[in-house]
Amino acid sequence: MTLQLQPRRLTGRHVVLEPMTAEHAPGLYAIGREAGDWAYLPRPCFADLDDATAWVNQALEASSRGEQVAYTLLDATTGAPLGSSRYLNIRARDHGLEIGWTWLGKAAQRTPVNTEAKLLLLRQAFEDFGAYRVELKTDARNQRSQAAIARIGGTKEGVFRRHMIAQGGFVRDTVYYSIVDSEWPAVRQRLLALLER
Repeated sequence: MTLQLQPRRLTGRHVVLEPMTAEHAPGLYAIGREAGDWAYLPRPCFADLDDATAWVNQALEASSRGEQVAYTLLDATTGAPLGSSRYLNIRARDHGLEIGWTWLGKAAQRTPVNTEAKLLLLRQAFEDFGAYRVELKTDARNQRSQAAIARIGGTKEGVFRRHMIAQGGFVRDTVYYSIVDSEWPAVRQRLLALLER
């Protein structure tokens, strides 16, 4: 048996994760132009609509090859785009994958959106896909992201030194976290409790 990926629309109270399509590009461009929101991602914010469209197309191509599964995060009430996230580094034979490339526009930051999106993605990974391990990683400079991953129950595993070239040619250290299947029930309860606050 290998990891069985059958992505679908994921619906929560605050956010809907919809498999990304080309039609999402204009909405993502509208909220993805703040440089600070992309400071620790491998590339800068969208320069123009063509740039956003090319980024979406790259995500769709990776999805068509089975390398990634890209989602657009939408407001559960209005349907307005809030950001994006993906499964990547999919290792079907080993039942492992990563949740990453997550960014949120200003309106969704410091709201329940990220917590609920992680709940939906982790639930699908462990309960529908049969994952044994889900990884999350972040730039060592990104203290906010590290705190957020620890808050949802990720276990810090270590630092890959001089791991990736980031924006501006900066050679970053990458902090790795994971959640494994035996931890999922407790992590699920933790996320549900956070969403009830």
